[in-house]
Amino acid sequence: QVQLVESGGGLVQAGGSLRLSCAASARTFSSFTMGWFRQPPGKEREFVASISRTGVNTVYADSVKGRFPISRDNTKNTVYLQMNSLKPEDTAVYYCAAASRFSSIYSITRAYDYWGQGTQVTVSS
Repeated sequence: QVQLVESGGGLVQAGGSLRLSCAASARTFSSFTMGWFRQPPGKEREFVASISRTGVNTVYADSVKGRFPISRDNTKNTVYLQMNSLKPEDTAVYYCAAASRFSSIYSITRAYDYWGQGTQVTVSS
């Protein structure tokens, strides 16, 4: 069983920045592809970004490309989402997720086996 704990959410003004962290309990953290998803109020959960096991490959949703770099530190069992140039439409609960199995696509929720509890990000205009 893998536990994921997100932190770093909060209230920020439009144009500001936040950095989300997700700490994993897994001793084999480097064997997981990691992803970030978000769920805006009243909407479905949507893909934000993913990062491969070594951190070499990253994928982004068009809505965050160029603003939200994803990174990981396998020595600290942690994945990060640096959120820059935040917009009110980025307001959502943000979840990190871990995928233990190979998938041809990591932008869908069913590719992931483990989920964190989520952290709220609110961007005011």
